[in-house]
Parts: sequence; structure tokens; C-alpha cells
Amino acid sequence: MGVNDLKILDIEVAPPKAGEVRLKVVANALCHTDIYTLEGSDPEGLFPAILGHEAGAVVESVGPGVESVKPGDHVIPCYTPQCRRPECIFCASPKTNLCPTIRSTQGGGFMPDGTSRFSVGGKPIYHFMGCSTMSEYTVLAAISCARVAPHAPLDKVCLLGCGVSTGWGAVFNTAKVEVGSTVAVFGLGAVGLAVLQAAKVAGAARIIGVDVNADKFAAARGMGATEFVDSSKLPAGVTVQQHVVGLTKWGCDFTFDCTGNVQVMRAALESAHRGWGVSCVIGVAAAGHQIST
Repeated sequence: MGVNDLKILDIEVAPPKAGEVRLKVVANALCHTDIYTLEGSDPEGLFPAILGHEAGAVVESVGPGVESVKPGDHVIPCYTPQCRRPECIFCASPKTNLCPTIRSTQGGGFMPDGTSRFSVGGKPIYHFMGCSTMSEYTVLAAISCARVAPHAPLDKVCLLGCGVSTGWGAVFNTAKVEVGSTVAVFGLGAVGLAVLQAAKVAGAARIIGVDVNADKFAAARGMGATEFVDSSKLPAGVTVQQHVVGLTKWGCDFTFDCTGNVQVMRAALESAHRGWGVSCVIGVAAAGHQIST
């Protein structure tokens, strides 16, 4: 209901209007963006709101004009949907999927018509990232629902709603990791593990996992990491970027920040190869924080 104020409440979830879909949520994954908003770090954070955006769900009902999904379909909610209209230059471009069609109302905590489908005692509750999946039922714009195979386990494919697709997209669409390259991944949470996995599939020769928690290394090795750096145990006076550059002589061809910490973003940037290194910032920093080198 506010910063660091979680409550379990009975709410009313209104039927879907035109172009909308009501979902029964089956599984949720917790993304750090949910925590980031809950703790008050998100400059766009609104309260009271229903958090959650990484989920697997079943279509319960659809509003007028919806043809893309039907009741009973299994779907993954998408917080950056594409309208796919011919006149949308963003959807028509292979360079991005940042379609702005519902972005303004979504950022304001509402459905595309500027109202909410959630309420408690007649008072509206804000939507979150156009998804609000930490509710037994939720309402989304139809374009925000990606249909998946009915046999796909929703407690696993829910990760495709954010963590896995974010990591794979960073490797293949943003950085375009090359065969035989050296990659360093800073932060081995869900997104970092997805980056490792994608880098391996892309053909990277060396994949360095960097984290302060060595307990993550076993899982990371299974996802494709070839070596590790525990940045909490480096010699006094040695930065993690100095250490990574030392391992590779000139730095890594591709580095990825998966933490949202501006100091780690800097470390990833300064670990990139002299002359041609590419550093991809995936994590979202808290409001007002800056990278400085």
C-alpha cells in the first residue's frame, strides 16, 4: 500500500473492457524490479499498487473486440507489448520493441482508457507495469498477452516474462555477442544466468561470471560460465575491473551489468576491451544515481 508496506487484501477485479483480457494468475516469479519499486527507488513508483510482472496465467475472460486470445488460453503477461499496427514505426522496426501505444497510461498506473480495474472499498488501486500479477486475477490490455503452448509448465515459462527474455535479448539483440568472444557477466541472478546461457549458445569462448556470492557459481557453471570472480575476496586495493582486465590482458569483448548498481555498471564498462569492447547495462539504477568514471 506504500513504500515497504505489503498487505494481503481482498480486492475487486472488474471485468475486462474493450481490447482487454482478464487472467487467472497461476505462477509468479519475483523480479528485483518489484523490490525496487516496493522500496521506493523507482521514480515512477505509484501506491497503492499491485506489483508483479513475471507470471504465467490462464485467460478467464475477454472484452469486446479481442481476437488474439480466448478463455482457457495459457499466456505470459508482457510489460513492453507491441501493437503491431502498420503505422507504428517502433513495431515496424527491427531495432526495438519499445512500442509507445499504451506506455503513457501504463506508466501512470492505469489501463489504456485511463482507469483502473482494481479497487478496495470503492477506491481504485494502481496497476503496475501493465501487469499486476501478484493477484489471483488481473486485467491486461490484449496486446500484453503472449499466448504459449498449453502443455508448457506455467511455473517455469513465467520466467520468459522478464528475466530470461531480458538476458537473451541483451546478448542476441543488443550486444550481438560473437563466436569466439570473451564475455563477463556482473551479477548472477535470474537475468545474469540468462545472459550466461545465451552467451554460451552464441558461441562465446570465455564466459566470466562475477558476483559477491560464490554459492551462485555452481548454478552459473551449469548455465555456461567457464570461470568466476568473487569480487568480495579480491586483494586490497584491486578493483574488480582491474582483476578482469588482468585475466584477459585487454578486457572483455562484451560485458553485461545485471545488478542495477551504478558502481557495478562502472566496473562492467571499465572491464570492456580496449578499442572495441561493448558494455551492456541491463540493470536499472535507483532514481538519482549516476555512473561516473
